[in-house]
Parts: sequence; C-alpha cells; structure tokens
Amino acid sequence: MRAPPALLAVLLAVAQLAGCTVFDPYPATPQPAIAGAKDAGPRVAICYDFAVSSTAEVQQAAQQQCAPDTRAARIATDWKLDFCPLLLPARATFVCAPSK
Repeated sequence: MRAPPALLAVLLAVAQLAGCTVFDPYPATPQPAIAGAKDAGPRVAICYDFAVSSTAEVQQAAQQQCAPDTRAARIATDWKLDFCPLLLPARATFVCAPSK
C-alpha cells in the first residue's frame, strides 16, 4: 500500500522545516559547581550535537546567554542524557566571566 502523494509532500515539507533547527545548539541547565568552588560569574550551558555543531557555534550560543560585558569561558562538557536529548547529547557548561 502506497501513501498518497499529498501526504508525502506534507511529510517532506515538515521534515525540511524541522531539519533547519533540529541540530542547532540551545540553552540548557548548567552543570553545578563542585562544593567549595567559586565561579567568576554565572554559569550557562548549551546542548549540541558534537558531530554537527562547530566549536564556534557552541561558543556563540553560550555568549548569547551571557551578559554583554562578559565572556563565555568553557569549563566542562558532559554527555548525560538527563539534560540534553538524544539528538543533541553533549552539554557544554560555561562561566560568564568579566571581560578584561
């Protein structure tokens, strides 16, 4: 049994629209600091696909989460699926440190 051509066209259009952003890095819950550690600023995190997203894209996404006069400094990366979905399994944690 074959699907009607209209249904295939709709499914193809939806897949193309979803494909534009499905692998884009996005904000997530940051990894907490270890006990006694003091960060130079607030933490932010970005979920991303390490095979698709470049380091620059992840850095830029983190910088957008930081305040204007700060710099996103990467401090950790983990692959716990508790925080990021299967399609974007990596989570990079950054500290928004004051610009020098």
